[in-house]
Amino acid sequence: MPLTWKSWTTPFLLAAAVLSLNSCGNSGPRTSAGRDVWGHRPGPRGFDTVIIDAGHGGKDPGAVSRHTGQREKDLTLDMAKRIRAELRGFKTILMRSDDTFIDLDERVVRANEYGDAILISMHFNAGPSHVRGPETYYWRVDSHGLATRFQRAMASVSPVESSSRGLVRRRLRLTRNPEIPCVLLEGGYLSNPAEARLVADPGYRQQLAKAIASAIRTQAAVGDSGTGPLPRPLFEPPSRPTDAPE
Repeated sequence: MPLTWKSWTTPFLLAAAVLSLNSCGNSGPRTSAGRDVWGHRPGPRGFDTVIIDAGHGGKDPGAVSRHTGQREKDLTLDMAKRIRAELRGFKTILMRSDDTFIDLDERVVRANEYGDAILISMHFNAGPSHVRGPETYYWRVDSHGLATRFQRAMASVSPVESSSRGLVRRRLRLTRNPEIPCVLLEGGYLSNPAEARLVADPGYRQQLAKAIASAIRTQAAVGDSGTGPLPRPLFEPPSRPTDAPE
């Protein structure tokens, strides 16, 4: 019979209790080289594999801008390809390379096929029309440095930020469940008229892609240096379909 998250996480919780939380640098239970169930350790350094996930796809269009008509699934795929093109010297893997629907849990399974790698899930946001600006979501301790760099990079390109949440620690299937450092990026709000028109500009998307790629290269070179103290470890179950909408 299939295991529930309670049954398979209980041994890890017991092991984590033995290890204690004296240091964020202590690894949680390891599954294989380069992978870690909890991610309670410093961020990655020296990695050469980047998995780029274009959010949504196929039957799932994501957000649709009423100002430009553009669909999130098309923009995220465009961004994934732009980021890949900027990452010369890295092994890059696209979660999807066309307009295909991939279940979130399947994306996690595919990401976990790689060891010394990072996962970036690219999205665009929707909300109240006055909100604009990029946001970055992470959950794992070893994803904090990456997330900090991504948020700084996107904010440096974004001309205006208004009421956006910036850097957010949130338990999502693509920030909690993978066993490698993983971050979800929101490149801007398609519900904001000015930002939607900005995102519709290929030149702006190219600037975003360059900034994101630069953040990846910096993290690979120096790790968490300059990104501030690591956050405290959190022991929570994997994210599930019954959680809040993602």
